Formats: sequence, structure tokens, C-alpha cells
Amino acid sequence: MSLVIDGEERISAPIHKVWEALNDAEVLRASIPGCQSLEKKSDREMAATVVLKIGPIKATFAGEVTLANLNPPHSYTISGEGKGGIAGFAKGGADVKLAEDGPGTTVLTYEAKADVGGKIAQLGSRLIQSTSKKLAGQFFATFNEKVSGS
Repeated sequence: MSLVIDGEERISAPIHKVWEALNDAEVLRASIPGCQSLEKKSDREMAATVVLKIGPIKATFAGEVTLANLNPPHSYTISGEGKGGIAGFAKGGADVKLAEDGPGTTVLTYEAKADVGGKIAQLGSRLIQSTSKKLAGQFFATFNEKVSGS
């Protein structure tokens, strides 16, 4: 099952600070809902463990996160794949773009695509879509707080 989520977040911080945070494993770990660990393996690769609850299914996903198409400080593609045992798998990515909007303000836009399979995919597209949108919203709201200090 595939889904697409997009959105925009206004961040009260200069573009270079937002870019640095998007590449900071500690900021990302603190922003990803349910993230237990996120370890930088190289400048472009991280290993992640995330616990998610989708409807009645709670699963721990272990996987890889990769950064590609780096165009500092304006855009990159972040992608990941995680396996959750009998719960199934999730994989996806997001194109993230940054644009300055006056001094000290950055607009972050994203378009994310995700595929899920296994037991999770049997929950129904509405539940998965709404949960995915909620998780993306939580990530970007928390990320915004961490970066802008608000």
C-alpha cells in the first residue's frame, strides 16, 4: 500500500541552522515520533530503531536511513526502510526543500511517499493515511520547536 503526504512548516531560524539540524542525528532522533535510537554511520547513512503504534498493532522497526540528492542548504532526499517482524515493513522517503522567507525565517516544504506491507497493510488505507499524516505532523512540529527554540 502506497501513500503520499506533503506539507509545509515555517521555522523561525536562518536557513543554515535548519539545514544543520536536518543533518544532525540527535535533533532527528528527538523529532521522530517513537524513535528509540538513531546512530550516524556516515555523513549519509544512519541506523534507526523506532517503536510505532498503528491502530491495534505496536511494532519495533529496525532500519536504515539514507540522505541523498544533497544540495546544501536548500534540499535533500531522506529515505528509510524498516522491518517490524511479523507486523510487516515500512519504507519511504521525503523530498525536503528549504527556502528563506525574510531574515531569520525558513520555510520547509516536504513531499513524502511511503509503502507498507504485512499485517500493517491489512489495517486499511484510511487508518494508515491518518496515522502517517499525524506522525509527519508531529515530526515537523517537534523539529520546528527544537530548531527555533520555541
